[in-house]
Amino acid sequence: MTVAAGWAALNGRQLTPALPEIGLRLSGALDPHHCVAMAKAAEDAGLASVWFAENPFQRGVLATAGACALATARVRIGVGVVNPYTRHPVQIAMDFAALDELGNGRAVLGVGSGIAPPIARMGVINDRPVTAVRETIDIVRRLFAGDSVTVRGRVFSLDRARLDFRPKRQPPIYMAAGSERALRTCGEIADGLVVSNMTPPRLTARMVEIVAEAAAKAGRPSPRVAQYAPCAIGADGEAARRIVKRMIAEALTLLWPAGDDWPRRREAVVAESGIPRPDFAAALARLRRGEDATAVLDERFVAAFAIAGTPAECRRQAAFYRTAGVDELALSFSSTEEVALFGKPGGE
Repeated sequence: MTVAAGWAALNGRQLTPALPEIGLRLSGALDPHHCVAMAKAAEDAGLASVWFAENPFQRGVLATAGACALATARVRIGVGVVNPYTRHPVQIAMDFAALDELGNGRAVLGVGSGIAPPIARMGVINDRPVTAVRETIDIVRRLFAGDSVTVRGRVFSLDRARLDFRPKRQPPIYMAAGSERALRTCGEIADGLVVSNMTPPRLTARMVEIVAEAAAKAGRPSPRVAQYAPCAIGADGEAARRIVKRMIAEALTLLWPAGDDWPRRREAVVAESGIPRPDFAAALARLRRGEDATAVLDERFVAAFAIAGTPAECRRQAAFYRTAGVDELALSFSSTEEVALFGKPGGE
């Protein structure tokens, strides 16, 4: 069944596909103590994973990820993503070997080129993002295997680099990707794809197809797909949707340029959101003027970019992501109560 047919069937209530695995998304914007409490709640609620988004100038997440690994026993601990411009590939291997040991084999490594503008503000040249990620994944894998690594790459050069210990295993390595070149690289070399916030399910479906095609061409299994999305859940569905509109507004104003010249990636997001570009641009302008998100953003924005409503509504919305090819949906909950509510069996 195609993605389009799957959505049509869902809308017609002809079938109820399985949900993706549900994870918890945390980030360096949050207090580490709060993150530990949230990770414990995720494990208690039966969620599959805890993912950490690391962005420049926020808190570093590896210390918090380690604390969460010690505070839990079952959930996977993923970091998505670290970038090789602010953390060298050798350092990535060192850090994730330690995290995997703390979690007794539960670590998942996500690698990406990061958000370019803040990295540039550090004075770091990041003009070969896909090449840098490709070289990093190769180097990290070889270091985890115990190899002595000598490379002369376009971005990284190593001379007989080798870890002084033997990692207990090779953690899976996911890759964040958005451009077609990056997506094809992900299919060729990575164990999984990380899809960022503010990606509509229809765009995710296109991305998954590109990754799967590249993997098949390389003779590899198709990588797993993990996607981030904001979520607000509660007994009052309307109140939850008002909350998530503010979350969407914060992301929109952060990620979209103030002018009308949008990067190709942003244009693709808008094209697959189902929201006409003039409507999207008008909403952005109103948000930048300080207007209230609940008055500016209508239900189209919620449907395209978030999960919100009662527990039963949120589960139905999560099913769309599974139909798009998402294996694991990491949601940004605001409280331990919301985590417990999503994980509660029976819907309400």
